[in-house]
Amino acid sequence: MPEPRRSVLDETTEASLYSKRQKIYPREVHGLFATLRLLAIAVLLGSYYITAWIQWDGRQILLFDLPERKFHILLWTFWPQDFFYLTLMLIIAALSLFFFTAIAGRLWCGYACPQTVWTEVFMWIEHKIEGDRPRQMKLDKMPWNGQKLRVKGLKHFVWALFSLWTGFTFVGYFTPIRELWDSVLSLHTGTWETFWILFYSFATWGNAGFMREQVCIYMCPYARFQSAMFDKDTLTISYDRKRGEPRGARRRSENHHEKGLGSCIDCNICVQACPTGIDIRDGLQYQCIGCAACIDACDDVMEKMGYKKGLVRYTTHNILEGGEQRIFRPRVLIYGAILLILIAGLLYSVITRIPLELDVIRDRNKLYSETHDGMIENVYTLRLINKSRHDHEFWLTVQGIEGISLLADKETFPVASGEIVTTAVKLKADYYSLSSKNMPVDFRMQAIDDESLHITADARFLGPFRN
Repeated sequence: MPEPRRSVLDETTEASLYSKRQKIYPREVHGLFATLRLLAIAVLLGSYYITAWIQWDGRQILLFDLPERKFHILLWTFWPQDFFYLTLMLIIAALSLFFFTAIAGRLWCGYACPQTVWTEVFMWIEHKIEGDRPRQMKLDKMPWNGQKLRVKGLKHFVWALFSLWTGFTFVGYFTPIRELWDSVLSLHTGTWETFWILFYSFATWGNAGFMREQVCIYMCPYARFQSAMFDKDTLTISYDRKRGEPRGARRRSENHHEKGLGSCIDCNICVQACPTGIDIRDGLQYQCIGCAACIDACDDVMEKMGYKKGLVRYTTHNILEGGEQRIFRPRVLIYGAILLILIAGLLYSVITRIPLELDVIRDRNKLYSETHDGMIENVYTLRLINKSRHDHEFWLTVQGIEGISLLADKETFPVASGEIVTTAVKLKADYYSLSSKNMPVDFRMQAIDDESLHITADARFLGPFRN
C-alpha cells in the first residue's frame, strides 16, 4: 500500500521540530516597554530575594515549614486543615490569567513569568560580559582561544553564582533562611537542603541560560491554548500592515509615498529584538510572549526616520480593520465580577478566620444511658486544634438544654501552638428537660487569656422517646 503523500507544510513542521536549534541573539532595546519590564523585574526579584529575610514577631514573615506542617504567611499561620485557602488562591490565579489575557494578551508571559524574568537577568549579564549582539555573534564564531575561554568562563561563573543564590533563596522559604545561611557557611546543610539548592540552581542556570525561548515555545502549555482566550477586542502586539506595506529600504530624506512604499523600511530590527526570534510582521504567532521589545525597537526606527510611531503597537484586530475597541465586553465583565467575588470572599475569610478547630464525636457504642438518679447521659470525644501562634488555656462550656451539666477529667485544657488535644466528656440532663429524643447542644471552647479567641461546635443530645 503506498504511503500517503506529505504536504509541504508537514515537511516544514518536521524540519522545524528536528532541526538543530539556532541560538538567538536578542538586540538590546530601550523605550517605554523596556522600562516597564525592568520595573517589573526589579519588583518581582526584589520581593523574591528580600522577603525571605524579613522577620515579624520573632519569625520569618513567609515560611513554609513542612516538618512542622505550618505555613507562615504575613500575620497568619496556616495548617494543612486550611488547604481550601490554597485551592481558592489557585482558582483566583487561573481566573486572573484569563481576565488579563482577554484584555491585553500575554501580559503574564512578557512581564511576570519566572522564565521571562530570570532570562532577562541572564541576558543582561551576558550583554555586560560578552558585549552587544554583534560582539556575541562574533565571539561565538571565534575559535576557542584564551580570550574566548576567559569571557565565557567569567559569564558562566557569574551565572552560577546568581543561580546558587536563587536556589539558596528558594530553599530559604522552606527552611528558616537565617539558619540555612549559618548551615551553608559552616558546610553543615542537610541532604535534602543541599539537593534542592543545587537542583533549583541548575534549573535556573539551564532554563534561563541555555533553553530560554525553547521553554516558551516547546514546553509551556500556555502558548498552545492562549488563542482560545483571545477575541477581536483583545489587545495584542500587531504590525499595522496597511500602513507598513509595501515595505522597502529608503533614505531618510526620501518621500516614501512618492516611491509607493509604506512606513516599514524592512530593517529587521524588530526581528533582532525579539527574544523568541519571530517576525511580528507575519502576524500573531504563538511564539510571541508579548514582551513588546519589537514595539520599542520599531518606535526607535520610526523616530529616526521622522515617521509617526506605532507601526508595531498594542492594538486589536477590530481597530486594525477600522472598527472600535471594546474593553468592557461580556467575557471581561464576567471574569472581573467572579474575580472580585472570590477575592472579597478570600479576604473576608482570612480576616475573620478563627485559628481554632473543634470536632465533636458522639460515642457510637451507646446512644445514651440512664443513671441511677434518673439522669440521661451522653458521651462525646472532643478534638481541639490550636492553630494560633501562641499557647493558650481553654475553658469548656456547654449549652442548649436547661440544667445540662458537663463532666470532664479537668476543668481547663492547656493547648500549645499547633497541638491537638483529645479528651472524653459526658453530658447529663434531666429526663424532664428533654422536649424530644434528639436535641441540639453547643460546645464552646474559650481561651482564658484572650476573650476574642473562642470556637463553638454543635452536637446532638439523645434521649429516650417521649410520648
